[in-house]
Amino acid sequence: MAKDVKPTRKNLMAIEDRIELSERGHDTLEKKRDGLIMEFMDILDQAQDVRANLEADYEHAQTTIDKARAMEGDVAVRGAAAALKEHPEITTESKNIMGVVVPQIESTRVKKSLDQRGYGVLGTSARIDEAAEAYEDLLESIILAAEVETAMKKMLEEIETTKRRVNALEFKLLPDLKENQEYIEQKLEEQEREEIFRMKKIKEKKEEAEEEEERAEAEREAEPLQADD
Repeated sequence: MAKDVKPTRKNLMAIEDRIELSERGHDTLEKKRDGLIMEFMDILDQAQDVRANLEADYEHAQTTIDKARAMEGDVAVRGAAAALKEHPEITTESKNIMGVVVPQIESTRVKKSLDQRGYGVLGTSARIDEAAEAYEDLLESIILAAEVETAMKKMLEEIETTKRRVNALEFKLLPDLKENQEYIEQKLEEQEREEIFRMKKIKEKKEEAEEEEERAEAEREAEPLQADD
């Protein structure tokens, strides 16, 4: 890469400016990467708790629905489920975590009272009520898990992108720029030495010419004296 750069002071100044800018960018990206990793670890801890709760809610929901089917029959359970009139609504918004836009999922009408489930209080048993409540809890856990998992995925993608940019600056761009800087500095030093040597030679030749002229002048002045003798 250094061979493609002309060794001029203008290019040297431009490269020094790029090095300074790249080093500042590298420091900023490193701080961003470290901050993202810390945020990711917090989300990861949250995700582990959410997953554990999701598994527990799933097991509980399965247990209650199995009991309801066993005690009330599959027809009664399906009838209660079919009676539901108001379905949950899911809306998505977004929030910013260190420049990373992650989804924020909001849900409404998930948890319902007995009279909101549509199947009638007198037409079902406590076991069906327990199963309905368990599945409402499970749905809320699923929604929260979806939000956390998506946020974790987006944070991880941003961390990888930032790491690649840091590595590109640290191991590619900055070494190339510093190589060019060193190349130009060496060439300029060589040119300076050559210029000093050339100026020295010019000075020596000028002094020799002046000395030769002085000798010639002295010889011309001595000729009349010799003629008088």
